[in-house]
Amino acid sequence: MTTPNAGDTLENAKDTAVVVKRSVSQPVKQVWKSLASHAGAEALLGPGGELGDKGEDWRSVDGTYGVIRSYHPLEEVRFTWYAADNAPKTMVLVTMAASEDGGSVIEVRHDQVPAYFDKSALAARWEAFLDKLVALGE
Repeated sequence: MTTPNAGDTLENAKDTAVVVKRSVSQPVKQVWKSLASHAGAEALLGPGGELGDKGEDWRSVDGTYGVIRSYHPLEEVRFTWYAADNAPKTMVLVTMAASEDGGSVIEVRHDQVPAYFDKSALAARWEAFLDKLVALGE
């Protein structure tokens, strides 16, 4: 996270989105199984993070935390994501769908990201998650 510029405070920050997407050879069922595992949850949420049902809190030892907002097996998980205590709320949606070749398309969409956040670092975080998720299913 970076420091806000003048005129870009928490009260008037312009929200942006960070989106990463990947096509993989693994079928959706296999990808979801990896995501729902302990290692998959930690890859997504950070060390110590656990996926739960809608309305359940999660917290990672890296300081990020939030609440699970939706959990639809084989389709999506959506959660609030706070970079640290007192950070603004952002929303992350992970979706997966079958591709025509029998594989899967996985997308991570991180919305409501304040303009002063380091978007390239967030994209790298979600790319690393996809790398780990794919490796878990191999």
